[in-house]
Formats: sequence, C-alpha cells, structure tokens
Amino acid sequence: MKIVFLGGTETVTGSKFLLETGRTRVLIDCGLFQGYKWLRRRNWQSLPVDLNTLDAVLLTHAHLDHSGYIPRLYQRGYRGPVYTHAATRALCGILLPDSGHIQEEDARFFSRHKLSKHERPEPLYDQRTAEDSLKLFEPVHFNQSLQLGDLSITFQPAGHILGAASIIVEAEGKRIGFSGDVGRPHDILMYPPKPLPALDLLLLESTYGDRPHPDSDPWNQLAEIVNATVNRGGVLMIPSFAVGRAQLLQHMLARLMDERRIPTLPVFLDSPMAIDVSAIYHQYADQHRLSDADCARMAEVVTYTHSVDESKALADLTYPHIIIAGSGMMSGGRILHHMKRLLPNHRNTLLLSGHQAGGTRGAHLIAGGETVKIHGAYIPRKAQLAVLTGLSGHADYRELVQWLKDSGLKSKTPIQLIHGEPEAADCLRLYLQDHGDYEVDVAEYRSILTV
Repeated sequence: MKIVFLGGTETVTGSKFLLETGRTRVLIDCGLFQGYKWLRRRNWQSLPVDLNTLDAVLLTHAHLDHSGYIPRLYQRGYRGPVYTHAATRALCGILLPDSGHIQEEDARFFSRHKLSKHERPEPLYDQRTAEDSLKLFEPVHFNQSLQLGDLSITFQPAGHILGAASIIVEAEGKRIGFSGDVGRPHDILMYPPKPLPALDLLLLESTYGDRPHPDSDPWNQLAEIVNATVNRGGVLMIPSFAVGRAQLLQHMLARLMDERRIPTLPVFLDSPMAIDVSAIYHQYADQHRLSDADCARMAEVVTYTHSVDESKALADLTYPHIIIAGSGMMSGGRILHHMKRLLPNHRNTLLLSGHQAGGTRGAHLIAGGETVKIHGAYIPRKAQLAVLTGLSGHADYRELVQWLKDSGLKSKTPIQLIHGEPEAADCLRLYLQDHGDYEVDVAEYRSILTV
C-alpha cells in the first residue's frame, strides 16, 4: 500500500490522505485548510488526484478541517461514495451547506465593500453545491466491516464528537490505522476512544502534542469568568464550534445556574448551525454522556436566535448576558459582528473555549494583539480576554500515550504524526520515543510512504 500526504501535515487543518493499492484508491478525510492565508490558498489549488480513479472517500468525522473540501471535490466532478458514520452524515448535512453559505456571504460582502483584489470575488463553493454533495454520503456503523475493492475497512469510535471514528484499513497483508481526532478518556460530553488493534502503521493526530491539558476545574473557571463579567455589567462573548463545544457550553451554563454558582441571566445561542446540531445530540443520545433531562434543560435555559434580525436585536440589550456564536476560530460567522460592536468596551469579555490555529484571530489575540481585523477594519480590543482551558475534545500527549498503551500495538509499530503544528508534532515525536517502543516520524506535506 502507498499513502500520499495531501494535507493535515505541519498544520492542524486540511486533512487528506490518499491510500492506494494495486486495485483501489481511497481518500481518507477531505478537509479544508484554515488559518494562515498561505494555507487557505491550498484550497484553491487542484488536488493532485485523478478523480475518475478515486473509488471512495472515507471520512473520520464532520469538522470542516476533515470534511469541508468534499463539496469542492463534488464541484470538480467526483461522484463516488463518501463512507462515514450516520451521525457524521447528519452533522455534515448542517456543516457543509453552512460552509457554502458563509463563503457566498463573504464573497458578496467583499465585493460590495471592494475589500478584495479580485473584481468579482467567488466562493470556493456555494451552498447548493454543498447540499448536492451530500447525496454521495453512505452511512456505516461502528465496528462494521466494509469491503471496497481489495480493502477491508472498519470504523471504530474515537470519542471527540458525535460519529467521530478511527479508520482501520486492511489490504495486501497489512493493517493501517488512521486515528482521526482522538477524544479524551474523561470528557464531560463524549465517551472515551476505543483502543486500537495491532497495526503495521498508525497515522496519529498531534494537535496537543506539545502541551498537557491543565488540571484546573473548567466548571470553576467558567463560573469565575461569568461572575466577573456580570459584576462589571458587561457581555460575555463566546466564539464556539457548532459541533460539540456549543452543546457542552450550554450544558455547563445550565448546570452552573441550577447550582446557583452563577446568576440566572440570558444566554443566546446565536448560531443557526449550532441550534440544528443540538437536535442531533438528542437523536444520537447513545453516543454521549448527557441524559435526556440534561438536553431538555439546555433548551430551557438557552434562547435560540435563528434569524439575522434576531441576531441584530441583541445589540439593543443593555444588561449582562451571554452570546455563544460561531465560528470557533472567529474565521467567519455571526461572532464577528458581535466582536466589532463589543470588543472596544472594557466591561465585556471575549472567552476563547477552543483551540485557535496559527493565523486565526484567536491566535493573534492570545499572542497579545491589541487590535483585530474584521471585515477590513481594525477593531481595538478593550474587552477582557479569557481562555477557558480543559474543555478540549482532543487527547493531549499524555492521554494519547495511554490510549496507545491500552491498544494492541506491537513493539516498533511505525507511527506517522499528522494534524498538528510543527512544534506540537515534533514534541509528541520525542515524547513517544521516550515513553513507548514506537518508530515515530512527522509526516511531510505531499510526501509518499510505502507500507
């Protein structure tokens, strides 16, 4: 078997891995590059794959850095199947059309305000294309064996978010594992990842390869941030990923209010996508730790703002409240409009609750940026900046090593590190070498590996 690394290398975005045998070619993950502009330009480059010879796409989970290039693949003529778990299919039914819609809106905004060097800015793909691409999806169950050409394929639970899987591929007497994004053993929302079988090669994510998750209590931390903002008479803005993080934040805020650790105050989920995703958590209740009562309580505490007019009306509120809005890395979405309005006020708080990839607005602010560029204008940050630690859906380097030890990996199993910033990947390489009996290397962009 041969693997070509077409993304998810030296960065945490753009995951794409071409797997070839003598008879079969599949693409494992098909994600968008995000963050730095030089990375985002790759989304516009032609994928070096003859789509007529591609037998299938195997999708680990729904996050756009793993799934968001599928509509572009469809746009360029791909009509083969996309195999993934049913929950991932349901989530992509929300995320992909929304991605197309946001790109259309951004293109129109930049055209209207002449903020692009292009006379007529175009989206990478539009909402209709994203909706059409969903016809390619074919759901599979966890632990079900799927035969495709000479490949035997198994999806197994990886934690992280609904439907997230590690993918095990067997062919030509070899077995290769693609970790996907690996969840945590004691996640508030999700169950732990299933241990891996014996492998001849593992492609392992390294997002948190250079730092442990803190031992601090995220419940106490969130309560302190909310109370401090309320005492200043301010507004708490929380940029959030629509899948997983938005649902977790709703659950935590509802619980803290019920326990009277924070005052009862209005909470607005200003993300139509996250609102729809919350319904899917009800549908796949067997995949997460929340009870039906927990899910119902979230809906009681949180007000959903569906329309643009409802979102704009939040500007009229003069009392403390909480706004949860996309996107999580502030690359687009309604959170940008709230930031333009609320960042210049020192009473307010911007709370970052998830990973901020290099080149994003969140990474810039964490590094000490005093202004942030939004829609072509530089907005001063006078609001308090807070970072909520301990909520990551990714295993850190200690949790990854324990997952590997709990798995059936043999001595000297080769590991290629993917889906991590360069420093994180290299730190994990050293840690794995010191704390395990593995042959570890960091994958390079467009490199080729024969197994």
